[in-house]
Amino acid sequence: MATNGGGGYAMDGSDFVHTGPGTLAGRYMRMFWQPVYRSEDLAPGRAKPIRIMSEELTLYRGEGGTPHVVAFRCAHRGTQLSTGWVEDDNLRCFYHGWMYAPDGQCVEQPAEPEPFAQKVRIRSYPTEEYLGLIFAYMGEGEAPPFPRYPDFERDDVIYQIQVYHARPCNYFQVLEKHVDYARSEFVHRKTGLGIPTVSVEESDWGITMNAQRPGGEVRTLQFGMPNLMHNLKPRGNEEETGWRDDVSWRVPIDDEHHSSFNIKLVHVTGDAAKRHLERRAAQLAKESGEEAELGQAVLAGLIEIKDLEDRDDIGITSVQDHVYQVGQGAIPARENDYLGAADVGVILLRQIWMRELRALAEGRPLKQWVRSERVQATSSERVLVTGPPGSGRG
Repeated sequence: MATNGGGGYAMDGSDFVHTGPGTLAGRYMRMFWQPVYRSEDLAPGRAKPIRIMSEELTLYRGEGGTPHVVAFRCAHRGTQLSTGWVEDDNLRCFYHGWMYAPDGQCVEQPAEPEPFAQKVRIRSYPTEEYLGLIFAYMGEGEAPPFPRYPDFERDDVIYQIQVYHARPCNYFQVLEKHVDYARSEFVHRKTGLGIPTVSVEESDWGITMNAQRPGGEVRTLQFGMPNLMHNLKPRGNEEETGWRDDVSWRVPIDDEHHSSFNIKLVHVTGDAAKRHLERRAAQLAKESGEEAELGQAVLAGLIEIKDLEDRDDIGITSVQDHVYQVGQGAIPARENDYLGAADVGVILLRQIWMRELRALAEGRPLKQWVRSERVQATSSERVLVTGPPGSGRG
């Protein structure tokens, strides 16, 4: 990405990969609520250090169950707050016992004969817990209303929450993945579905993308600005009818690493739900968890993808994704890309990002993205045309 003459990052909207504090894309990303942790991984009374968009933070859950996000260090002598103790809804520093309320206000200084706690405040961040994830708002000023998705708040689905941390490449590689259907026939070679015909358009929420396979299957993806995807998938070769909603956020850890927060809503109930959970548990028990290491081995030329495709103890899709995403480099030189007709989704995504970042840099109004009824209806309609169970692969 281009830099300006002063050594800083470009302010013309072309730099959407650097998201640290003070960067243009970082300012933009911080205008949206971002997931920072999986709910089930944070027990009451525990604190964790987290890193989001090159910013170190402290996440803790009060003894009553409410999560909070505050600054990484104590204001007193700068030690790491996550090493301290959660007491009720407050967090006490490990070093000298200073205690902070959820709003960052210091409320106790045990060693001070004349406490001045009312003068000390660290930064705090609004938090929300929703759909099995903990979200934080890291932007300036008052947080916008928290976005909710009523059509995902269902009792007739199985929720599967997955978090993948620290894939060693920029988050934007994965955003581009989701608007690039041509890759699947090559990256995931055993799909056998053929190269799709793709159409894209800007929507109220981001981008609507329809991909029609040669066999007639149509799959719709709704990309929500700035980093949220909703993909409808048929259930595949299982006996259950119904479909699956895949909802995912790609969140920078820093400029060269990102986390993926995924929610899978599997539309099955009763005995079919029980069978699905049993199969899922059996598959997870078999997988070795070495997908990232195998991906790196492929990139190093030590093994070939074709040598792994028949192994049932790994998630081969994760290995394949690792290879092509990390294989582009930690931060690709996108100005060197040769884009063609198959890249319509990638082109539109970059155009929208550049337009919004330029508007932010120039102080002009930004588009207010909403998951409107039209966007929801477009997704729902596509469930009816994806074909019978067993036709949806890849």
